[in-house]
Amino acid sequence: MTRMWPPGGGARRQLAPRIAVPREPVDPARIGRHVVRRRAKGMDAGAVAAALEQAQFDARQNSRHEGLGDDVRGPAELAEWERIDQLLAAAPAGTVYDPDADAVVHAELAAELAADAAAARETELREAARIAARADELQALRELGTLEQTEPRDGDEAARDELTRRVGEYAPADVDAWLAHTLAAHLGHYRDPTAREEAASLLTPPVLAHAALLAEFARLVPGADVDQLAFVARLATNEPEAAGALAAFLTRALSGQK
Repeated sequence: MTRMWPPGGGARRQLAPRIAVPREPVDPARIGRHVVRRRAKGMDAGAVAAALEQAQFDARQNSRHEGLGDDVRGPAELAEWERIDQLLAAAPAGTVYDPDADAVVHAELAAELAADAAAARETELREAARIAARADELQALRELGTLEQTEPRDGDEAARDELTRRVGEYAPADVDAWLAHTLAAHLGHYRDPTAREEAASLLTPPVLAHAALLAEFARLVPGADVDQLAFVARLATNEPEAAGALAAFLTRALSGQK
């Protein structure tokens, strides 16, 4: 079967979407407590008592409005003023409120850090699972002989690295060739110039040199048989720097530059 370069047309395999990372929900009560602590910083017992009295007045006023029945920030702020008022009442005279010396604030911060660490770990595990699943998919496409008809998607560079880890020191040659072809032809997510720029730091020099040479040969000989360009992969693998230099030379020559 004759395959033309650059590739185009044909049915594309539908791929599963990436797993979205859930956004952290907004916590109005937490926001309210932080606001109170910022306002109370440096206040003595008298100033805090006055602020508490104002918060209590606001709470009574808000209780008359049905639309504020579900408000959680207001009650949280009131409760925090009450707590700080009690804290200073039990402290020596002249003590001012300092969030940095507040044991409750320290405990909350420790709990938040632990929760953030757990969430980060969960995200890492979810991403690792996504990469492993995509690597499995690419392996299946290789075995079916349909990898060349598959468009790449965001994250396939990491899936390539996963395949490399599984098989040893080098990634499967057909996977590298596929990535080089799709990068050169701007297929899949490589249609986005930003993705192509990012590929420069995610793919190996041989793959990048292979893609660069393919792109220039596509300009030099449009519609060339892919099999006729098999030497490009060998050159890029064995002499990536030379292949890159040749691609740059062809770019200048085809652009009419000296």
